[in-house]
Amino acid sequence: MSPDVMDDKDSRLPPGSSRGNSPSAKFFRLSHLRRLRGCEQVAAVCYRMRNGEIEFLLVRTRGGRWTFPKGGVESGLTHAQAAALEAFEEAGVHGRMEEASFARYVRRKRGQTEDPALELAVNAHLCEVLRQDPPQEFDRNPTWFSPEKAKRRLREDRGPEYGAELARVVERATMRIRRLRSAAHPAGDALQKVTFIDDARRRMGKGKSAASRRRRKQITD
Repeated sequence: MSPDVMDDKDSRLPPGSSRGNSPSAKFFRLSHLRRLRGCEQVAAVCYRMRNGEIEFLLVRTRGGRWTFPKGGVESGLTHAQAAALEAFEEAGVHGRMEEASFARYVRRKRGQTEDPALELAVNAHLCEVLRQDPPQEFDRNPTWFSPEKAKRRLREDRGPEYGAELARVVERATMRIRRLRSAAHPAGDALQKVTFIDDARRRMGKGKSAASRRRRKQITD
């Protein structure tokens, strides 16, 4: 067991105290760590070029707010592959996903406090959309927006701090897309860090049940 993670008995030590000669060691209750489990998500920041301008694809949450296609991290998938699957299920997207996350933001579960255990960290991956089919999920209403309109939609019906955080994701995505398109090296080199969305779907397997998908989606909105 890691020296930084102890059982419940060890976690009852007085504040500032620790075993052995490691006064800086941190102690956590296992119950607290279990609450942290599953508090990480992935988002697909989907874009296309239309008449030389960048457009972003947003979808509706069940509460009616605009957001990026996103969901929980899937067992057996990389974060990029999980983000690709969300883009396909929620927006019908086929394209290429950048393997490394370009941004990370935090959202709190609705109606909850500042407790970090009730927060969801979201890793955002850039996705160039090559083709769209009807989404597998109902009522998502995937819609294209200019960067400025996307930022306005993401701020709607949200607190100012969280809305500004989502708007910054769009700003960072816009800058990254422009850098990739203006890079001196060949465009093919910039696309080596991607995974195809169809690959992510195949990795999930055809036998994934609808019930499993519903359980996974319960925390995404």
